[in-house]
Amino acid sequence: MEQESSLFQFIIEEDFKGTRLDLVLSLLIEETSRSHLQKLIEQGKVTVNGAVNNLKKYKVNTGDLVTVSVPEPVLLDVAAEDIPINIVYEDEDVLVINKPKGIVVHPAAGNYNGTLVNAILYHCKSLSSINGVIRPGIVHRIDKDTSGLLMVAKNDVAHRSLAEQLAAHSITRAYRAVVYHNFQEDEGTVDAPIGRDPNNRLRMAVNRMNGKEAVTHFKVLERFGSFTHLEARLETGRTHQIRVHMAYINHPLLGDAVYGPKKHVMGVESQMLHAKLLGFRHPRTGVYMEFDSQLPDEFKRILSKLGGTSYE
Repeated sequence: MEQESSLFQFIIEEDFKGTRLDLVLSLLIEETSRSHLQKLIEQGKVTVNGAVNNLKKYKVNTGDLVTVSVPEPVLLDVAAEDIPINIVYEDEDVLVINKPKGIVVHPAAGNYNGTLVNAILYHCKSLSSINGVIRPGIVHRIDKDTSGLLMVAKNDVAHRSLAEQLAAHSITRAYRAVVYHNFQEDEGTVDAPIGRDPNNRLRMAVNRMNGKEAVTHFKVLERFGSFTHLEARLETGRTHQIRVHMAYINHPLLGDAVYGPKKHVMGVESQMLHAKLLGFRHPRTGVYMEFDSQLPDEFKRILSKLGGTSYE
């Protein structure tokens, strides 16, 4: 039986002109490694303007129509790996982990090893099975290049409780972000539905026709003229929500090459976004629990460089 695939099409924007095709794809498909994308190109699963030949080192042009056929991940036994993880809290029902930037949460095409799930499987004897073999225990996720707090369910009862709290918007999730430009207001709310970008199926966008409800509350912590340090609180939890909403109001995240400027600034190569605060009702006791995490060293370095003082 042939393996099922997801088909994506998008048109190359001016900002990507002259960039290698495999690099462009790696920026747009976060959970698929660049090496795996190179294999897809070699296998003829990527076309540019209908052509499959001579794409290995191809540099894209503005207006190129790129089609990508990404095989769906196969169900497999994900291996436990002895990878260090920063456990903030653990009991018989839940884990709270402080994820570093650069690690993928769960296996996907081209990334079956070295993920947070591989590490959790080594640490835990049992995890919830609701999300299957690929994502055991994973109730929600944060992007590969976002750091911070993540909750994991160790059994199905805990998973259902935490998932219900997410659906009811009762879980506290507060992020820190550094974004471009200054804000006139001190706080505000972005209420705009998010769905696939109709012009680029590998990205998300504010999509009023086919998007799902998405609400982000923000508060200015420090202003630096060209940049702002924000707290962003999620009311909903759509893919790339903070990144999309901030770009939508013309304040893209520093370092976010997908939704913001492609040029690296101050040595930052990925979005400045940290999941700092996480709160939920314990699935067994019903007691509200809240966890806070320190800003990563890179985040502090950038704030210091900008002249900031709000590191707590």
